[in-house]
Amino acid sequence: MRDKRPDGLTHLDADGHPRMVDVGEKVDTERLAVAEGRVLLSPEAFRLVVQGGARKGDVLAIARLAGIQGAKRAAELIPLCHPLPIDGVEVDVQARPADDRGPDRVHVVATVRTRWRTGVEMEALTAVSAAALTVYDMLKAVDRGMRIDGIRLVEKRGGRSGHWRAAESG
Repeated sequence: MRDKRPDGLTHLDADGHPRMVDVGEKVDTERLAVAEGRVLLSPEAFRLVVQGGARKGDVLAIARLAGIQGAKRAAELIPLCHPLPIDGVEVDVQARPADDRGPDRVHVVATVRTRWRTGVEMEALTAVSAAALTVYDMLKAVDRGMRIDGIRLVEKRGGRSGHWRAAESG
């Protein structure tokens, strides 16, 4: 079976049907992915995060746990994502006040590591998504207008394509 179509889309076969990429012949290498995202909040919701007054508990701590759990479950949520052994997940969740980069927000950064045959980009992106959704869930009674924004891959290392880094992070 060919590894890629001529257009570079690895998750589609020559006839355009979805397929899971066969990574059986690939060599295990150290892999790392870093993703980020943010939840834009009203001043009232932001105050609850900073002061610890949310009724459901510590927003930042629970979002961090949700991010770790999200990374571990990426293959269950994304149909063509390989289940893989994760060596480590770090999720940093910080309340950041309004500044020149934007309004009050919770900024999430997830770093996922493995030694395997395919990368952990989807695990890092899922970690950020799960953490951001948890922030929303915990604060929705106060601010239904929150916006989850800017979820993206920031850095990827390992494998055939090597090292890649986004131009700027926020």
